[in-house]
Amino acid sequence: MTTSFISAIGTATPAHRLPQPQIADFMARAHGMDEAGTRKLRAIYRMSGIGYRHTVLPDYGRAEGAFTFFPNTVDLEPFPTVGARMRVYRREALPLAAEAVLDCLHQAPDIDPLSITHLVSVSCTGMYAPGLDIELVQHLGLRPDVQRTCVNFMGCYAAFNALKLADAFCRADPGSRVLIVCTELCTLHFQKRTEEDHLVANALFGDGASAALVLGQPAPGRPNLELTAFHCGLEPDGQADMAWHVNDFGFEMTLSSYVPRLVKQGIRKLTDGLLRQLPVRLPDVRHFAIHPGGRRILEAIEQELGLTPADNRHAYRVLHEVGNLSSATVLFVLRELQRHLQPTDDGAPVLSFAFGPGLTLEAMLLRVVY
Repeated sequence: MTTSFISAIGTATPAHRLPQPQIADFMARAHGMDEAGTRKLRAIYRMSGIGYRHTVLPDYGRAEGAFTFFPNTVDLEPFPTVGARMRVYRREALPLAAEAVLDCLHQAPDIDPLSITHLVSVSCTGMYAPGLDIELVQHLGLRPDVQRTCVNFMGCYAAFNALKLADAFCRADPGSRVLIVCTELCTLHFQKRTEEDHLVANALFGDGASAALVLGQPAPGRPNLELTAFHCGLEPDGQADMAWHVNDFGFEMTLSSYVPRLVKQGIRKLTDGLLRQLPVRLPDVRHFAIHPGGRRILEAIEQELGLTPADNRHAYRVLHEVGNLSSATVLFVLRELQRHLQPTDDGAPVLSFAFGPGLTLEAMLLRVVY
């Protein structure tokens, strides 16, 4: 039966790597918080499970008076508009995305970029046309007739839809060579609003890009991840708890404290729906690649599915090192898992999840192939 395989994964982050407490201090100043408010904000950041985040904006690590994007005023007014933020996205997205692709292709030296048949670009933090997909074709020297598809504004689970597309292309034509590129500049969309969901969103998201090469056959000499099955679920009760809107001063994230509870109540049904038609049961799975939407989400899944923090170690490491990178994150986790695979893992199942607006819950079963 025709199938598809993730053959290589590449990642990239911007040069500005900031400790979480330093970002908390910036945010407290930007919000004009008093001592009590600052203590509360620092606690949110301390409990996030995040040690560092990367950003294309150096301002988050600078003192007032040295900003290059935000105004050098006490209240950051006039606050940057969507247009100003999109100009930075257009300047910064291509080099970051290209770095992730080159990291991916470095692991697949047998793949000529001119042999790539499909390009799937993913982002929810910036858009323009002619877009990043066309710029990547030109920058990377891909064929001008490469088939391009854009997956936009779907949030953290969008990489799953890109992988579904790649899987469909490879199943239709086993000679397909699909390049997926997820590029997210979340820190462009800092909001000054002090509602809890805005404070939490500002504490979680960072910038990064990831790329995956999906082939119709496994590549020899390295661990491949066969795309075995997908399953999607919706928790409509969560429509208002996780949302992503374009407003006058950037894209605004709604991320309520109820999201971990909603994920917990839907994750068992999602897992059962994925595995029901497969000769795999949850106790058979020892490898997990879960999108680290936040520490509490990982903990909620562990409680519901009987997992341990060790089962989730790859997700926790990614969360600590880069935070939540929206759609790019799950490929970071899969890259971390892939780095630790051994030939003895051949045939082992891998269970992966991601979540986003809707409330959408995506599940994917992969199989290690050497």
